[in-house]
Amino acid sequence: MDDIEQRIRDRVERLAPSLIGVRDALFAHPETKWQEFASAELLCTRLEAEGFTVTRRAADLPTAFVAKAGDGSRRVGIVLEYDALPGLGHACGHNIIAAAGLGAALALASVADDLGITVEAIGTPAEEGGGGKILMLEAGVFDGLDFAMMVHPGPADSVWARPLAVAHLDVRYTGVGSHASAYPQAGVNASDAMVIAQVAIGMLRQQLPPGVRVHGIVSEAGTAPNAIPASAAGHWYVRAQTLEQLDEIFQKVIRCFEAGALATGCTFDYEETSPRYSEFRNDHRLLERFVTRAAAAGRDMDAQEQRPGGMNTASTDMGNVSRRVRAIHPYLGIDSLPAVNHQAAFADATMTDAGREAVIDGALLMALTAADECLDTIP
Repeated sequence: MDDIEQRIRDRVERLAPSLIGVRDALFAHPETKWQEFASAELLCTRLEAEGFTVTRRAADLPTAFVAKAGDGSRRVGIVLEYDALPGLGHACGHNIIAAAGLGAALALASVADDLGITVEAIGTPAEEGGGGKILMLEAGVFDGLDFAMMVHPGPADSVWARPLAVAHLDVRYTGVGSHASAYPQAGVNASDAMVIAQVAIGMLRQQLPPGVRVHGIVSEAGTAPNAIPASAAGHWYVRAQTLEQLDEIFQKVIRCFEAGALATGCTFDYEETSPRYSEFRNDHRLLERFVTRAAAAGRDMDAQEQRPGGMNTASTDMGNVSRRVRAIHPYLGIDSLPAVNHQAAFADATMTDAGREAVIDGALLMALTAADECLDTIP
């Protein structure tokens, strides 16, 4: 293992400038879900230049890809995300995820023959509300992997991924427009229906189990104060500890929206805009190996436990992968506090020296963890 470890370290060190260049390029040109054309092509081009065989449009998704190197019997999946948030750029740090994943895949490829593995860099679009991994999972992209891994930036290090199951839905009320002063009796107020639903959801929260989250935004609620809104719309998330619990809570939330329609006389429609994300199931043996390697690199993977919580209880479509494939999803801190994920300042934090370290450490730690697992060694 000593020779393999040193070769991995040397490879990551040589790759460091180009990996940081990928981080920077993605930050400068953020692309939102299903629109990550330049981001995906940048990664595919880099992988092809290093000898990977790249399949674009994996699972018939225009911005997904699978890149392979080596021909060993054991298959190791390194997962890359690269979509950004609307209006916030890379405020979830997917530019770090992609760069670190690229580095891990390239480092493992350099020792693939020694490990007897096939390295698969899996480019997964639309993590932010589109469920790209779930569609790829259903298409068989993850079938047969021995294990899969990725890292995610956060305010502090944390080895435990505790993402919640989530459903994404768009809601719409349709009423009747009218003059708000001259003919109010002729109108059916769609905006009022949305307000009633929000109040009902607020009252419901008192009876919801710990860890359940219901939140959303109103995207449409009229255009003029003197016109009764004929339509209102919003985007909402319902999160729960498990997919099974999510189904129960989801029905309660839908009844709150139905209450708005009943009270006002509007009609109500909703659509789930992606497959439901699962809770995450951590592979403990892989995590133990990762923690050991991280400690040697000076990272305390329990640091998040002593800081404001949150990121590791968000949601990810990597959870669905973890139900079928052994997987880990540790968080690497970038010293961003008080900024946290999904704030504009967090996007800026990905470009700091701490963000640079997360890219390099992420690549190295994933590659070493995978090597330890394949050789069944404990460093």
